[in-house]
Amino acid sequence: MKICKIQELLDARVLVGEEDLGKHVYSACGSDMMSDVLAFVKDQAVLVTGLVNVQVIRTAEMMDMVCVVFVRDKQPTEEMLRLAKECGIVVLASKKRMYEACGILYSNGLVGNKLKEPTA
Repeated sequence: MKICKIQELLDARVLVGEEDLGKHVYSACGSDMMSDVLAFVKDQAVLVTGLVNVQVIRTAEMMDMVCVVFVRDKQPTEEMLRLAKECGIVVLASKKRMYEACGILYSNGLVGNKLKEPTA
């Protein structure tokens, strides 16, 4: 799914990365706990969250995510937006709640990410 479709489906504003709205994402993760996000496989993914701190962008960068959607009308700081721009991460903001946003994306074909296999 293209990021521009996510923007449309979630009625989201583009805060950073308008030039990258044509990029594709292949899975999604919804969480306010970055430790849970780290449990997911690296994939061209979108992170849906209501957590607003710089660790969200750092986690997204580490996991090779290409888009972060802040839900519940949360507003990231200028520092977060600057870091996202440096990392090439599209940042969107939606008034929708996380449950609704994830449901909309899932029902429109964006699948969840698989958990990492435990190591022996």
